[in-house]
Amino acid sequence: MSDNIKIAVPKGRLFDKSIEILKKSGIKFADRSARKLSIDATNFPISILIVRAKDVITYVEYKACDIGIVGLDLIREYEPDLVNLADLGFGKCKMAVAEPIEKIECWRPIKRVATKFPHVAEAFFAKAGLPVEIIELYGSIELAPLYGLADQIVDIVDTGKTLKENNLHVVEEIFSSSVQLVANSILYKAKYRLIDEITKQFTSS
Repeated sequence: MSDNIKIAVPKGRLFDKSIEILKKSGIKFADRSARKLSIDATNFPISILIVRAKDVITYVEYKACDIGIVGLDLIREYEPDLVNLADLGFGKCKMAVAEPIEKIECWRPIKRVATKFPHVAEAFFAKAGLPVEIIELYGSIELAPLYGLADQIVDIVDTGKTLKENNLHVVEEIFSSSVQLVANSILYKAKYRLIDEITKQFTSS
């Protein structure tokens, strides 16, 4: 088995901070072209793969990568078989239920909830004993209650600015989320010393 450690890093809003933490931990990378989706470290046997945030879990769970950087929101949604190594302390936000500030009277026998996180939403309302119809969307969640598609939404809330701009407000927080360092459970056992050393570098940086 190769001693090289492969780390799945998410594109988008978490990418720059993820790379910053990697560099602060002492890992050096050569400059990459804008289109290059993998980078090798110059001073450690480490490679990073740049993938979509949702795909980080898949790459790690299926052993294409040893380690991944991913939000707790996605971990709670997909419940993968991974080892949680550390809370990296950035990307803080909350999973919450939101609805219009001027509440629209619900005429439906069962409330509709729009979300990108159907598993989280279903589990939350089931625990509360509230029957709901979950509608899965992939974008523009805030529009759903404004145009009659849903009565509430379940989504990640950061500053709350987007909700406010769309006349929505949080009515209940489900859980707090931040970015986690995770590992494949099998590869973690096989490469324990290497992965443990990298984890220590992450958490001490």
